[in-house]
Amino acid sequence: MRGLIVTADDFGLHERVNEAVALAHREGVLNCASLMVGAPAAAHAVRVSRANPGLRVGLHIVLADGPATSPASEIPALVGSDGRFEDRMVRDGFRFFCLPRVRRQLAREIRAQFEAFAATGLALDHVNTHKHFHLHPTVLSLILRIGRDFGMHAMRLPREPDAPLALRPWMALVRARLARAGIAHNDHVFGMARSGAMDTAALLDALARLPQGVTEIYCHPAMRADTPITESMRDYRHADELNALLSPRVASAIESAGLVRGGFADVFPHRR
Repeated sequence: MRGLIVTADDFGLHERVNEAVALAHREGVLNCASLMVGAPAAAHAVRVSRANPGLRVGLHIVLADGPATSPASEIPALVGSDGRFEDRMVRDGFRFFCLPRVRRQLAREIRAQFEAFAATGLALDHVNTHKHFHLHPTVLSLILRIGRDFGMHAMRLPREPDAPLALRPWMALVRARLARAGIAHNDHVFGMARSGAMDTAALLDALARLPQGVTEIYCHPAMRADTPITESMRDYRHADELNALLSPRVASAIESAGLVRGGFADVFPHRR
């Protein structure tokens, strides 16, 4: 069996992202979106979701380079006074692993993001993390433990077919942990090596190389504008990614492949 899940990350980051998600779902091949519950346009994203009930929505947990959900006074070891996580994942990874005080605040913030998603009333299709921070063993352990309280049944395994050989043993370990926890997960992913550049050619290339099993293709679409959504996304080609999701050539390639399609809840219905 070959299955395909097409996901847009950073849902809620900006209304330009939300509008692109709605358009790509209604008129293109987009199945899912991953919601940043603490982002500036999260409430708008929830309204977009309710207006598009076929769109599967998951939780995009932010622990780096983005806004927290908890007040800064409750997680001072994690965020600055502005309530944002810095983009220092190596440093923070060591702190998560070594410092109990930091881990307690980390658990508080992860739970707060699950609670914020639950408060939307949307069905939780899947969980993943901004910049794949759930590859960190402490982060993964906390998500698996806390997510159980919120009905989490699926997570992204960021295992790209062309990933360096050195990463494969670690990906196998993460996959084994998900399997032991009874969490559904994709077998492969496309979108890491070409993050921000999943244009029509990249999508067609990925579709031509789909391996056996379930593959997730993720991207970052947004409506065209002259200013970047964030400074870290200055080089992202959001409009090209949206055009790829709307491309008739991409739709035709998916249709001709005879894939099981949808969100995680559709591809893994027995795990709902």
